[in-house]
Amino acid sequence: MLRSETESLTTAKTGYLPIEDYAMVGDLETVALIGKNGSIDWCCLPDFDSPSVFGALLDAVKGGYFRLAPASHDGVTKQMYFPETNILVTRFLCHGGVGEITDFMPVKEPGEKDAEHHLIRAVHMVRGTLSFALDCQPAFNYGRDSHDLRLERHGAVFSSPALTLALSASVPLKDDGRGGTQAFFTLSEDQSAYFFLDSSPDPHLLPRPASREEYDTQFAATRRYWRRWLSQCHYEGRWREAVKRSALALKLLTYAPTGAIVAAPTTSLPEEIGGVRNWDYRLTWFRDSAFTLDSLLALGFSQEAEAFIGWLEARLNGISEGGELQPIYTIHGSPDMPELHLDHLEGYRGSSPVRIGNAAASQRQLDIYGELLDVIYLYSRHRGLTYESWIHVCQQLEWLAAHWQEPDEGIWEVRGGEKHFLHSRLMCWVAFDRAARIARERGLPAPLDEWQKLSTRIYQDIMTNGWSEKTRSFVQYYGGEAIDASALLLALTGFIEARDPRMTATIDRIQQELTHMPHVYRYDVDKGANDGLHGHEGTFNICSFWLIETLARAGRVEEARLSLEHMLTYANHVGLYSEEIAATGEALGNFPQAFTHLALIRACLRVDEALNKMNPHLYLSL
Repeated sequence: MLRSETESLTTAKTGYLPIEDYAMVGDLETVALIGKNGSIDWCCLPDFDSPSVFGALLDAVKGGYFRLAPASHDGVTKQMYFPETNILVTRFLCHGGVGEITDFMPVKEPGEKDAEHHLIRAVHMVRGTLSFALDCQPAFNYGRDSHDLRLERHGAVFSSPALTLALSASVPLKDDGRGGTQAFFTLSEDQSAYFFLDSSPDPHLLPRPASREEYDTQFAATRRYWRRWLSQCHYEGRWREAVKRSALALKLLTYAPTGAIVAAPTTSLPEEIGGVRNWDYRLTWFRDSAFTLDSLLALGFSQEAEAFIGWLEARLNGISEGGELQPIYTIHGSPDMPELHLDHLEGYRGSSPVRIGNAAASQRQLDIYGELLDVIYLYSRHRGLTYESWIHVCQQLEWLAAHWQEPDEGIWEVRGGEKHFLHSRLMCWVAFDRAARIARERGLPAPLDEWQKLSTRIYQDIMTNGWSEKTRSFVQYYGGEAIDASALLLALTGFIEARDPRMTATIDRIQQELTHMPHVYRYDVDKGANDGLHGHEGTFNICSFWLIETLARAGRVEEARLSLEHMLTYANHVGLYSEEIAATGEALGNFPQAFTHLALIRACLRVDEALNKMNPHLYLSL
């Protein structure tokens, strides 16, 4: 059976597309996920963390959608991005002809304070003649708010208490009697139709002429923006297409007004179909942001780091002396994000609860200090560091010096109680190691002797308590015997050489107990620390790429390369990854996931570098 036929059967049976059947467009403030069937099934307005307007991804009946596709589709569908951009093309190849839909969101100029957002859709007939159907069914505030529909000269207006949508159309729209609009139209070869969806808090927003001239202007400006941005990338290695697509995806996850970075643009896509491991990722984790910036800086993108450092400074300024950082903040910088359940939504394929907000914000996660200091160290080498920022950094390290020996919930945010996690200890070591490097390289005042002593104590603590002679590996937490894929970061942070016997033994154990080539689980949920949740999960893509990078560092380059090539086949049709992969190969978890794409970039760079060192003349001759 063809994949397209399998997808159609899956959708018909469940009402949901597979997670991997979506692509993403955005404007650096929010995104829209567009399925291979031409339906926008996820879009929050005006920001990433705003309530959804189109949310069929989490409830096929109540969630709302904006579908544009052939009225009768008897062929196959292809999706691609316009080269070096985040402009999406969905092509329908039918017996009666070939039609394509172009989707994009214009990016605002720096400093532009326009409150409106714009989503542009255009249908163009490549050959033959096809009839198309448009169905726009918004569901404001996660489907909780009612709205009024009003047809206007150039389209339709949807008015809700907090947000207004204006749909401009070059074809007539009609009221479908269910609070939405429909259009049916036929296009012949080289004919086009245009649709502009504008959103604003202004209740007086009106549709505008949906002209080809306006479309061409916006398309050219958007294409120019993305190509100009991507031109900063200096990586031209073996996997440049995958790396550049990952960079473009990471850029879409940055929030331009504040410099924050979201972990993913979705909430509650399940880690197990029908399970409860469903989380809101439309927030800014220090950990994810630091890893993201590390990858972008490695490619030559520094503007994002500068913006995030500004966001970080605002968070540090808001902490009282001796205070503690939260692991998560909203994209606007608020520490408040109560975790709520939207019980009126069934969840993706019945996976409930649907959550908004994240209770992990109240957890203690000591590893974030190391991840922050690591990215500050990298940033300081590019742009320097202000004295005021350095004072705030020193204050946080003073707090960490008094608390690094305490238990926490760790990198995976377990909800089964605090433990002395190996990874948290490691990142405390990184914090003092990187801070000392910054002070020495920049000539900044610092208690270097104290930091050096702390680094030494933490190092010895890890080697003594984080290593198990019984299992001959580093372990997930002190006193335990389970293995955790985050132990790979011992080598990736420079704590220990990847070829060190302790590290190679740990790699071997991770491969034996957590790996089904090329996929790696975070930990065994039945053997590791109690994470406080029922059910299981898929393999974690970031862990798979961590293992690849570690293998390359350990000199097992061909093994790393083969695993990398395997992992690249698990990208979806437009090069995007979710958080996890199921045993069947389907995507699980929030999508697209920053964690995955940043790790892909680092793995590609490291394997590429290792291959070039093995045979530098071979690559130059290709």
